[in-house]
Amino acid sequence: MSRLLSRRSALAVGAGGLVAACDTVAQLPAAQTLLGGAERAHRTLQHTIVARDALAVEYRADQRSPVFRSNGTANPNTPDYNAHAAARFADWRVTIDGLVARPLSLRIDQLRTMPSRNQITRHDCVEGWSAIGKWTGPRLSRLLDAAGLRRDARYLVFHCADALNGRPYYESIDLIDAFHPQTILAWALNDRLLDVPHGAPVRLRVERQLGYKHAKYVQRIEAVASLDGIAGGKGGFWEDVAGYDWYAGI
Repeated sequence: MSRLLSRRSALAVGAGGLVAACDTVAQLPAAQTLLGGAERAHRTLQHTIVARDALAVEYRADQRSPVFRSNGTANPNTPDYNAHAAARFADWRVTIDGLVARPLSLRIDQLRTMPSRNQITRHDCVEGWSAIGKWTGPRLSRLLDAAGLRRDARYLVFHCADALNGRPYYESIDLIDAFHPQTILAWALNDRLLDVPHGAPVRLRVERQLGYKHAKYVQRIEAVASLDGIAGGKGGFWEDVAGYDWYAGI
């Protein structure tokens, strides 16, 4: 049920009136309670029946899509981001802070020289399209081990350089997905450094979730105990503004 609800934007093309009616109902307190319970049930069920380290399908090199389209923000186009892009992101840093013992601030060249994982996976967009591409980057778990998560950390919040309609973009995942072996901070797509439309210089790849969870232009990773009080409190930009499910498992 929750997966269908997270795809409301795709359904809107053919059933605009119905979706509008559903959205109206979804604003009612009782409906919000019901939908929230359904999402929690879906998340619990998936984590119960799928092993923590179960892998997303990986493909052969010859199965990659000829074109891997970009989606969402094509360019943050802020003075700060444009300055970084002009300098080829030489001074870009990814900070890991919050509930950690040893906060980190890593340059992009440091990320690129860390042991990396290569994985050819399928990106599934909530809008209904998919593409297969090869991603390269260090496992997120390696960085979290270096930072030393505190015992009270429960989620990671990814703060990004882009904004939509004046609202900073962010996303979040729990520690089950954070330590998954295919969750990486990718700096390359198909053996080339990420370009701007695909999230240069670094983006999250969390392969068992839908595409909107794969935050681009990552600048800060904050370990937190709760998502309450962060932006709209629902754990991500699209979750806050469009009612997408926080857990987008596939």
